[in-house]
Amino acid sequence: MSSTRRQRIERVPGSRRAKLTPAPGTTPEPVPADEEEIPDTSAEASGISKGPNDERLKRDVPPHY
Repeated sequence: MSSTRRQRIERVPGSRRAKLTPAPGTTPEPVPADEEEIPDTSAEASGISKGPNDERLKRDVPPHY
């Protein structure tokens, strides 16, 4: 293995932490898939019908609040 193709550890003056150089074959930009929003998985979004006590359960607050 060639030592020039590895990720290196660099000292940062005045800092307790070291910095890693970018790994070979990677870019600092995020992948477009990372920027997608997570779909809403609630009952309303999935089309599941509401039960008779759903609104009451959402309004109820435990006594210690």
